[in-house]
Amino acid sequence: MAKRLENKVALITGAGSGIGAATALRFAEEGAVVVLCGRRQEPLQSVAEAIRAAGGRAEVVPLDAADEVAFAKALNAAVEKHGRLDILVNNAYSMVGASIVDSSTADWRANFTVSLDATFFGIRAAMPLIARQGGVIVNISSVCGQLGAPFTAGYGAAKAGVLSLTRTAALEGASDNVRVNAVVPGVVLTPGAEAALPTEEAQRATAAGVPLRRLGDPRDVANTILFLASDEASYITGVALNVDGGKTCELSTGASMDAFDAT
Repeated sequence: MAKRLENKVALITGAGSGIGAATALRFAEEGAVVVLCGRRQEPLQSVAEAIRAAGGRAEVVPLDAADEVAFAKALNAAVEKHGRLDILVNNAYSMVGASIVDSSTADWRANFTVSLDATFFGIRAAMPLIARQGGVIVNISSVCGQLGAPFTAGYGAAKAGVLSLTRTAALEGASDNVRVNAVVPGVVLTPGAEAALPTEEAQRATAAGVPLRRLGDPRDVANTILFLASDEASYITGVALNVDGGKTCELSTGASMDAFDAT
């Protein structure tokens, strides 16, 4: 049976850990040549070694995605080396958490430099490259871009911008068979989430507020990204697909289901 991404070339930002690393591993398992990008070379090398040890193909390109010139060069270099670019995953992000009144202008802007600006840089540079044969761009947003949360004003605004940018890019790319979609994770146990929830008690308390009663695993999100990147999603573009255990669909009334006993 053919693998879902056989001989596809994919570039993933923020690929050294968390969702980016899990996505790189899943893509490689499905036959893709994976270009791993991120600011720190050591974790990228670890992911690449794991992919190669499993028989996959991966290469490391140290990159600050907020550097628009370097980002464009990395995308073009992938095409020069492999002859094509099929998939871009804009996963890198930046977050400076603070209340609105305590946020400096620099804090506010820092939330946009990678989460939104770099997503724009990637789409702008990758669109004509992917259009040569058709392909996919997947942008990673956040439930913070759909719902309010204290201390995330800048981050949430940036991630909301990713959703709007995704819709526009989908319309502009459609005539060239470039599909553009967004994945919207909830609380996923990435290194960042583990730092914010450092104890099992904190993780259990957070999971209790999720309808599926557990926190997400990076592989949960990676599998969704893989689906959108594959031909199985060939008629899907411009969507935001939530991977949040049901969190954003819940209207919490404070009532127990026992109160709705229909007997």
